[in-house]
Amino acid sequence: ELRAGRLSRRDFLQAATALGFGAVAPAILTRPAFAAPNKGGKFTAGIGHGSTTDSLDPGSYENDFTIGTAFARFNYLTEISNTGELIGELAESWEVSPDAKVWTFKLRSGIEYHNGQTMVAEDVVNSFNHHRADDSTSAAKPIVDPIEDIKADGDSVVVFTLEAGNADFPFLVSDYHIPVLPMKDGVLDWASGVGTGPYVMQSYEPGVRMTFKRNPNYWKEGKAHFDEAEMITIADVGARTNALNTGEIDMMDRCDIKTLHLLQRNKNVQIDEISGNGHYTIPMRSKLEPFNDNNIRMALKYGLDREAMLQTVLGGHGSVGNDHPIGRGQRYFASELEQRTYDPDKSKYYLKQAGLESLDIDLSSSDAAFAGAVDAAQLYQEHAAKAGININIKREPADGYWSDVWNNDNRGWCFSYWGGRPTEDWMFSTAYAEGAEWNESDWSHEKFNELLKAARSELDENKRRDMYVEMQTICSNEGAAVVPVFNNYIHAITTKVAHEESMAANWANDGQRYLERWWFA
Repeated sequence: ELRAGRLSRRDFLQAATALGFGAVAPAILTRPAFAAPNKGGKFTAGIGHGSTTDSLDPGSYENDFTIGTAFARFNYLTEISNTGELIGELAESWEVSPDAKVWTFKLRSGIEYHNGQTMVAEDVVNSFNHHRADDSTSAAKPIVDPIEDIKADGDSVVVFTLEAGNADFPFLVSDYHIPVLPMKDGVLDWASGVGTGPYVMQSYEPGVRMTFKRNPNYWKEGKAHFDEAEMITIADVGARTNALNTGEIDMMDRCDIKTLHLLQRNKNVQIDEISGNGHYTIPMRSKLEPFNDNNIRMALKYGLDREAMLQTVLGGHGSVGNDHPIGRGQRYFASELEQRTYDPDKSKYYLKQAGLESLDIDLSSSDAAFAGAVDAAQLYQEHAAKAGININIKREPADGYWSDVWNNDNRGWCFSYWGGRPTEDWMFSTAYAEGAEWNESDWSHEKFNELLKAARSELDENKRRDMYVEMQTICSNEGAAVVPVFNNYIHAITTKVAHEESMAANWANDGQRYLERWWFA
């Protein structure tokens, strides 16, 4: 399983220990080490996301193409390393007050933007204020709104004062929406694409491609190995696969599970698979009929065979979900919460509670949401029919899916995908908190929102865990999203591409920092 790419190194070691042969596991894992990183060459990535409506404004980033371009061009106060640790990036160190309300970040000195301008503390203030503005529509609003004050103390120190304590704040400032950018003519200069990151943007066609050249003055040692790079939007997974097989691209993301075995036969291709917090969702717009009735929502949740979806759509490359967004590897995962299973009789019961014998309903789907989303919709249609739920599948075009279908009242129910977030608070605040820009089901629950605020500033680990378990329970039983499965991240590279043995699992594609971290062997 490990060698076929169906099991991550971490999961293999855990399973080996549980089965009693943990002592021999390191020998099984032993393989020739990668050669030292080389500089040079042009790297081309085929990405399954990207839209003609994409913007260079980092507050609008919402797909794997825009996230990847962000980490290629920009740096952040902190980052998640390839081994999953929180480390400083532009921030050299940080300190916190006893109540977790005041955070002081010491910045690295002498770091230059692509245009030669020196990065200073005031740039951090301006970068965060871009998202804090009253008229801001940034997806980072849930992160920055609790900031009561932010100020520069000289050129190398930034002090954040929060409305309430937040033990996770250093994680939050690694969010891909909040790079540190320079000012130009009195406003934050996001339109030029200039940053302090590993690559300099050369050209950009939204929904088509972005090209880069290596930043000759990049400040990180041992990073940014390619001379040039290109990210191409190839929404069709078949076309991405063909491009990799023919050598037109060096890497593809979001591999098609159904054809993964064919890729594995290609001696010039390597499959990488990592367990993370990525998950598929099927959000319902909770203020629209019939989704404003929780009985309908519960009927739909029990009308899906999650295990069948895991095996059919993901080929077992993941785990079943329980209608909340917290993954098994996170600190406060509610392992004690009973796993929801397919039960047409319970689904019928909830329909009757809603005063219905059957339900006719539209479900929008597109493989732009994730590879296999249309197949997943057809599978759901088959399962739900046994409960008297007649799902009419509306196949939506890939281009514009994230702007015209998702998170939009003109579609009541659709497929979606989340890469997860490093912390429970971050995930809930981004997609489930009342009023959050990316609250894709437009859901609001008074008790949930109270717990979310309280848990954020709670320093007692046991109390904090109890709160997050209760929030997961509320989402599962009263939320407006079906969360059927958690997917492993699977990408494919040509054998001429190399990387460290460990890869980050906070986002796909080595935490979306592949352009900075990988090289040609």
